Amino acid sequence: MNPVLTSVDPSTAAWVLFGTFFTLMFLRVPVAVALGLACLPMLVLEPNLSPMTLVQETFNAFNSFILLAVPFFLLTANLMNVGGITDRLVRLSRSLVGHFPGGLAQINVVLSFFFAGISGSSTADAASQSKIFIDAQRKEGYDDSFSVAITAVSSVLAVVIPPSILMIVWGGVLSVSIGALFLAGVIPGLLLGLVQMGTVHAYAKLRNYPTYPRASLREVFSSVFVALPALMTPVIIIGGKVFGWFTATESACIAVLYAAALSLVVYRQMDLKGLGGALTDTGRLAAVALFCVGTASAFGWLLAYYQIPKAILANVGTWGMGQIETGMFIAAVFLVVGCFLDAIPAIIIVGTILQPLTQAVGMDPVQFAMIGIVSLAFGLVTPPYGLCLMIACSIAKVRMVDVLKDTMIMLLPMLGVLVLVIVWPDVSLILPKLVSPDFMK
Repeated sequence: MNPVLTSVDPSTAAWVLFGTFFTLMFLRVPVAVALGLACLPMLVLEPNLSPMTLVQETFNAFNSFILLAVPFFLLTANLMNVGGITDRLVRLSRSLVGHFPGGLAQINVVLSFFFAGISGSSTADAASQSKIFIDAQRKEGYDDSFSVAITAVSSVLAVVIPPSILMIVWGGVLSVSIGALFLAGVIPGLLLGLVQMGTVHAYAKLRNYPTYPRASLREVFSSVFVALPALMTPVIIIGGKVFGWFTATESACIAVLYAAALSLVVYRQMDLKGLGGALTDTGRLAAVALFCVGTASAFGWLLAYYQIPKAILANVGTWGMGQIETGMFIAAVFLVVGCFLDAIPAIIIVGTILQPLTQAVGMDPVQFAMIGIVSLAFGLVTPPYGLCLMIACSIAKVRMVDVLKDTMIMLLPMLGVLVLVIVWPDVSLILPKLVSPDFMK
């Protein structure tokens, strides 16, 4: 945004905006509403602006072809749930890893990995996985704390493994190739899934959690055959985007049609009532996500209007940080912000603030995105926000404080993956470079 003559200096504007926002957060006003209300004082105080600016900027954020992908990916996931597709993926996961120590918890992680490649939403994953696994793990003797923690922590794979809603928002807001982000998330997502499985293995050995008999080769092939149509969903979504057959939004629409065809024609487990429920859940979840986008965009517009990011980073730029140090700084900022703020507004506000810093040190925009997205994944299970952890605790009917110890232990190996993404850029950049170098231009 070009510099404009304002009646309020950046420091005062920042105090008013962030002070109002955190005050409203302290009063338990929902994040999306708090962001919108925090804009009003400055819109009233600034003679060049008016409260109508909030409406205009919120509408401008909604008026995005890319963001249409969000409700379509959520609808795909809901159709999969009511259409019996998730049941096939559970069967496949059991045949592959059920014989590992802590078999049911291993299935929990692997199913989250498969589901992440379909839904793109960690909250949808946390809700569905909690209903499937927490009671089942209780019956098999797993501790409540462990059951809730692994269910919540594994659900965050959905924001790292493509097609991630956060990647779509990041690409749209910060002008980064969504195809490159989809490819960049594959290896970090695999590594996060593997360290989670390793954590389950260690817990199972220490606490003697049960294990299922090893599936026969015939059972493995049978479960793969039954689940293969469902497994083609992420292939269609990611492959279509990567090879330029269609845009992210078009791929989401095609995924909806494909999921509906599987549920209605192939598996034949979805009726009109189930379809209505899927549409209702999608509308509710999409409304929350997109409302966050709108008010966060208005808040971010005001930050840019008063040149607040430039003022905030004025001293940081003098620290003389290289790419690795800058990556660590970015991760630390997102890890802290993620504890208090939803991932989507964090991308729109904090990502925009930090982008000039990464450009100054020559960091690749895709690596910056992956550092930010992986860091924000932690915020989904860390208090006081921790939305996925709150969902799992609510369904399990346990207090969040009772599961924090196991949750924090499970996050430690995941921090190692985050450090690897920072220190070794090719962890996230190698696939975009190999598969489609044009994305990196």
